[in-house]
Amino acid sequence: MKYLIAGLGNIGPEYELTRHNIGFLTLDRFADLHKIHFTTDRLANKAELKYKGRQLHLIKPNTFMNLSGKAIAYWLQDLKIPKENLLVVVDELALPFGSLRMRTKGSAAGHNGLKNIEQLLGGQDYSRLRMGVGNDFAKGQQVDYVLSNFSQEQFTELPTIMDKAGEMILSFCTIGAERTMNFFNT
Repeated sequence: MKYLIAGLGNIGPEYELTRHNIGFLTLDRFADLHKIHFTTDRLANKAELKYKGRQLHLIKPNTFMNLSGKAIAYWLQDLKIPKENLLVVVDELALPFGSLRMRTKGSAAGHNGLKNIEQLLGGQDYSRLRMGVGNDFAKGQQVDYVLSNFSQEQFTELPTIMDKAGEMILSFCTIGAERTMNFFNT
């Protein structure tokens, strides 16, 4: 069984530790914990992990957030992975910082990366792991908020949150989305 795990973010050092890059940060930590390394490949930085008889293909699209669907569509097709074995790891303003929610479908809710994926995959029926970044910003400041760095307090808490997200990724690949949601979503 093959799985595509796509962490969303923006390329470039100026975005590295921003809220919008929590997908990249989570996959980086996951790769470090499993002693695997990303290499630059077509449209993405890519790593692979064998886990309990499954082949996990991790990608961090290098197309910028708003064109994430291009890399995801390419790798799903190239690796012949069915859409139900796709998990997108993404920041979520509607959830408090530190909250994690897995869903098997849903709207893009204004997230341009998800809008592009939806457009290129032809629908909203793909799994996503939504990682709460909070919404502590004034009206009209959403872009500045997601493109700013985590607070020092949040940065201290991030490793624990990302490790739980890693557990959810492995669970998704072994017991499936429904059982993972029942177990982890609160």
